[in-house]
Parts: sequence; structure tokens; C-alpha cells
Amino acid sequence: MQEMPKIIGAGLVVIGTGIGIGKIGAAALEGMARQPEQAGKLQTAMLIAAALVEGVAFAALFAVN
Repeated sequence: MQEMPKIIGAGLVVIGTGIGIGKIGAAALEGMARQPEQAGKLQTAMLIAAALVEGVAFAALFAVN
């Protein structure tokens, strides 16, 4: 029964990460549609932001264990 809060916490971390990366991707695609000449810069910023979100998620998952 003590494992249940850890499992719920891990699930919330994964869901939050998915939502965050989805919002980052959607915003980057919208920006690319508005200004196609900035696509390279937007893609780079998007990948860095997604990597940071994933890093925080991994840290949170390790903290749960």
C-alpha cells in the first residue's frame, strides 16, 4: 500500500511531461507557420526546451524511487 503514492506520483510526472512537450511542439509549429524563415531557430529552441522538460521529469522520477 505504500507503493501507491509513488506510482501515482510517477504517473503524474509522465502526464505532465507529455503535456509540456506537446505544448512546446505546438507553439513551435505555430511560430514556424507564422514566420517560416525562423524555423531553424525555433526548432533549436524547441529541442532545448523539450530536453529541459525531460530532464526535470527524469529527476522527479528518480526522486519518486
